[in-house]
Amino acid sequence: MRNIFIVVFALLCFTVKAQDASTSEVKFPVADPSPADIVYYPLNAAKVKADDATKPIVKVIYSRPQKKGRDIFGVLEQYGKVWRFGANESTEIRFFKKVTIGGKKIKAGAYSLFAIPNKDSWTIIVNKQTDKWGAFSYDETKDVVRVNVPVKTPSKPIEYFSITFNSKEGGINLVAGWDKTQIELPINF
Repeated sequence: MRNIFIVVFALLCFTVKAQDASTSEVKFPVADPSPADIVYYPLNAAKVKADDATKPIVKVIYSRPQKKGRDIFGVLEQYGKVWRFGANESTEIRFFKKVTIGGKKIKAGAYSLFAIPNKDSWTIIVNKQTDKWGAFSYDETKDVVRVNVPVKTPSKPIEYFSITFNSKEGGINLVAGWDKTQIELPINF
């Protein structure tokens, strides 16, 4: 009798647990305060119609931190230290064909972007390591190229870290800006 009671009790517990699992709601993570974004060159490459032959040349996947009233470069992001070039995971840049940056030819493929911000110039780093969180595991031995670029001051502060491209003879400039800082990285095809 005691064995039957134990078996019935165990079955009841299992049934209740199974009902709880089937009726419980999935808990989704809250929205990230630094949303992910993607930018292509040409800028319309992802939106082309079926009969349009435009193909992407460069794609950047990055997260967009906000200023939120803070001083960014030199305060929040220290001068002279490697920065992930955005928020969350390190920023990824994909070249769909061979490009040249800082006089160095770079094969088609996926890379990460890092930066070392300073007051008057930044060092932009293209690195082989991808899919890492932030710059915490940045490995300088995997750098493909480092390029120094001058800092410009936009006409008004930029709330979200932003990346776009503009055309230039022989290629493009990757333009990045946040707060009172803007840089341009020349990329040649």
